Amino acid sequence: MDDRQAAEEGVADLTFRRIRGDIIAGTLPPGRKLKLDALKTQYGASVSTLREILNRLASENLVVAEGQRGFDVAPATAENLREVADLRLLLESHAIRLSLAAGDLDWEGRVVAAHHKLSVIEAQLLSGDMERTAQWVGYDFAFHNALISACGSRTLLDLHASVFDRFIRYHMLAASFRGAAVMDDHKALFELAMQRDVEGIVGKLTGHIRSGVDHVLSTGRI
Repeated sequence: MDDRQAAEEGVADLTFRRIRGDIIAGTLPPGRKLKLDALKTQYGASVSTLREILNRLASENLVVAEGQRGFDVAPATAENLREVADLRLLLESHAIRLSLAAGDLDWEGRVVAAHHKLSVIEAQLLSGDMERTAQWVGYDFAFHNALISACGSRTLLDLHASVFDRFIRYHMLAASFRGAAVMDDHKALFELAMQRDVEGIVGKLTGHIRSGVDHVLSTGRI
């Protein structure tokens, strides 16, 4: 690979992450027409690169390919939210079982650190500092990822991360923090993980994800 090819691949990866991040954050809202010329100006990538990126995003169900009519940001629906939640629960429950069985002292350290950071941000949100919401999203993922980080499967971790992002997209669209209940859930998940209580943590995780769906739908934004 020559320097030019490496530079082009670097731009493509950066642009992919930017567009994907903007879809998840709601900056590119559901149903938005993704016109290649406008995207070229906004993101500074070639039309051919953008077309490849949008096809990659379509494979993640974040973008819809409309044949000759181009691409749209995937719609946000209650039905899709429930499907994504079910898939997240399936993947995360399996991964957490494996992780609790294999987790060592280093794993415990990752979980402790991730939960501490998340709890600090959640306390700030509860005090009314809602500007921390985007930061909370990152720490929320980091905590759940830490819980399953000893599962022993890179493929499982990658699949979970992709589905988690699609789930979080709905929370960003709802633009509403769940409050003390979600903080209590995370504390319980942390304690159950430290106790290696597999059935307890899977049960708590199930309720946690279901409550997230109910909260998003209750805002009326989906």
